[in-house]
Amino acid sequence: MESPKAKAEAFRALHNGPLLILPNAWDAASAAVIAQAGAKAIATTSGGVSWSLGRRDGQRLTRAEMIEVVRRIASAVDLPVTADIEGGYGPAPDDVAATVKAVVTAGAVGVNIEDSKPDGSLFDVAEQAGRLRAARAAATQADLPELWINARADDFLCEIGAPEGRLNDVLTRASAYAEAGADSLFVIGLRGIDTVRALVEASPLPVNVMGGPGAPTATEFEAVGVRRLSVGTHIAQAAYTIAQRAAAEMLAEGTCTQLEGVLDYSAIDSLFQY
Repeated sequence: MESPKAKAEAFRALHNGPLLILPNAWDAASAAVIAQAGAKAIATTSGGVSWSLGRRDGQRLTRAEMIEVVRRIASAVDLPVTADIEGGYGPAPDDVAATVKAVVTAGAVGVNIEDSKPDGSLFDVAEQAGRLRAARAAATQADLPELWINARADDFLCEIGAPEGRLNDVLTRASAYAEAGADSLFVIGLRGIDTVRALVEASPLPVNVMGGPGAPTATEFEAVGVRRLSVGTHIAQAAYTIAQRAAAEMLAEGTCTQLEGVLDYSAIDSLFQY
């Protein structure tokens, strides 16, 4: 097992190589199979975690609930883990700081922090910059100054303001977030590779975007300079889709064709030590 600092440094180095692809996990088993598939690091999805705990997505979990899942994931894999901590589980900088300290203790070496509130509005730029500064200070106090902070800018996702002004607002936020100590910028809801290219060319921070059905390919994203690609809840959605379809087939037809080709029981069971 590598030390937290070694994992944090390894995670930082991954942002300097080829496009970092992060299929998102939501529990220990999904993290383990994603690691087995060849992932170089594990990113969590707050939506998937929320569903697995019987909650809707959108900052409805408590800090303690999320931290416990992160702890289990970090214990299940030897890879660096970056945790989606939503909005930090509270509006104040101190709330974000408490969450960052807890997530470092749980074994994560990176975090996503979003600038949207549960009601769909955004923190203003100065407020969010203060929250990010608190996150950076908390990481240093937790003896992990290398913690990677992926600052999410949600103008496009939450459809804030006129469409033609969203990119400029994101870039304003990116500059402030970079000054506050963020390491990368995460923007969800972009439409079209040309917009992605414009963002990458103007952003002071490396850019993380979300892939999925109908989105550009990893190769296309990398060609315009994207540094990091994740898929949010999409893999969790696929897993739950198989569960729903298999159950419906069993109940209606008494057959199990939906379960053909799944991972062998022993292949999954052997991923764990205890």
